[in-house]
Amino acid sequence: MIIETTVIIIYTLSLLLIFMYALAQLNLLLNYLSSKRKIDNSPTFDLSNPEEVPYVTIQLPVYNEMYVMERLLDNIAKIDYPNDKLEIQVLDDSTDETVESTRLHVEKIKATGLDIKHITRTDRTGFKAGALKEGLVIAKGEFIAIFDSDFLPQPDWLKRTIPYFKDEQIGVVQTRWGHLNRNYSILTKIQAFALDAHFTLEQVGRNSKGHFINFNGTAGIWRKTCIIDAGNWEGDTLTEDLDLSYRAQLKNWKFKYLENVETPAELPIVISAARSQQFRWNKGGAENFKKMLGRVLKSKNISAKTKLHGLLHLLNSTMFLNVFVVGVLSIPMLYIKNEYTHLKPYFYVMSFFVISSIIFFICYWFMYKNIYGGGFKNFIKYIGMFFVFFSIAMGFSLHNSIAVLEGHFGKKSEFVRTPKFNISSIKDSWKKNKYIKKTISVHVIFEGLLMSYFAFGMYSAFIVGDQGGDFGLFPFHLMLFLGFGFVFVKSITSKV
Repeated sequence: MIIETTVIIIYTLSLLLIFMYALAQLNLLLNYLSSKRKIDNSPTFDLSNPEEVPYVTIQLPVYNEMYVMERLLDNIAKIDYPNDKLEIQVLDDSTDETVESTRLHVEKIKATGLDIKHITRTDRTGFKAGALKEGLVIAKGEFIAIFDSDFLPQPDWLKRTIPYFKDEQIGVVQTRWGHLNRNYSILTKIQAFALDAHFTLEQVGRNSKGHFINFNGTAGIWRKTCIIDAGNWEGDTLTEDLDLSYRAQLKNWKFKYLENVETPAELPIVISAARSQQFRWNKGGAENFKKMLGRVLKSKNISAKTKLHGLLHLLNSTMFLNVFVVGVLSIPMLYIKNEYTHLKPYFYVMSFFVISSIIFFICYWFMYKNIYGGGFKNFIKYIGMFFVFFSIAMGFSLHNSIAVLEGHFGKKSEFVRTPKFNISSIKDSWKKNKYIKKTISVHVIFEGLLMSYFAFGMYSAFIVGDQGGDFGLFPFHLMLFLGFGFVFVKSITSKV
């Protein structure tokens, strides 16, 4: 009975943590809805007055971005802002032929009158954080806008973001990510679905009540003095943006999130690229939980509710570990339930936690409706998308759980940039991308085994018990089977 008791305890704790996270999401939804009734009276710069136009430096941290560099530079050159108040830094850590092609393109743009510099390093210490920090030393701007290589801000982007820095307490203005290739495939659709939830429900829900949010690494702008005051960029975690965000807010800097300013970007279209991005984000989240837990708890500047939301925010990635544990243990639990009938009251209580899924369903519906509109037809489409999204998200749970555990246990790894594609109209043009990871991770083998494991879970529903089966967990096992099947098959075939 010792093994069964251990399984029950771990399973229960994981369900409780997921339920707490669901309640936090529900609170963020309520915050989000209440924020829509508020009028923004923030003071703003009058950019029609030359005296109020601040100096801005745009930083473009890039590394081996052959397929998107020309598009990026041409787009940034279109930014509508006074040339005498604008500087562009191309922070180029590339190690391939793009160094020279980028240099030539920068020279071409410089000839038009823009103040643009091509800055290279021979030592990539600190990776992206190191490049940003080094560029900051010579940056002329009072404010530092940052764009990754796959982001294409609109020409009026600075004019819509800079004015909010009139409030001297604001250290960061972050904009919402858009998706250039949202409908390219199932993979891009579910990535967009997840990011939309973060950039509507979570960012607005936290920011509207003064809770901590994060600069998202790109499509945002920092006050230079805020970066310096918070301790500057540090490269000891894989998510340097989350790290600096928390250090700045612990120093009482305010963050401003602009849901109405969309900055389009390209989503990863091959699963190997999505896997590397997910791994970096989730491991970095766990690393920052370790780094920031004590500082958040000890802070005397923030409320208990903000601390709670901050801790759950930092634990976001750890939810994958809880989902994975619940999934794996759900099959033993099915047999325990039917073997030990005296535990039936416990299982009746545990069934209450299906409310976590209902909460997520409701929260994500408001996000989906905000983007696609309401109505019966869209609601039916949403049900399908919700099912597909949660299935594939659970299919990534082993991969992301390994990332989380590495982060919590302090295993260091290199900052792996996500390959960019610049999709053309030519079918399968992405296959020529030389940055795509060619080797298959050993994790994929275990994902294939888990697909078989959850097929067994579905089969078990028919054979357990004396009353013709137990189908309570069948939908859950079906989603896990489909999710791990999707990730496994796409990983071994390298197709979108």
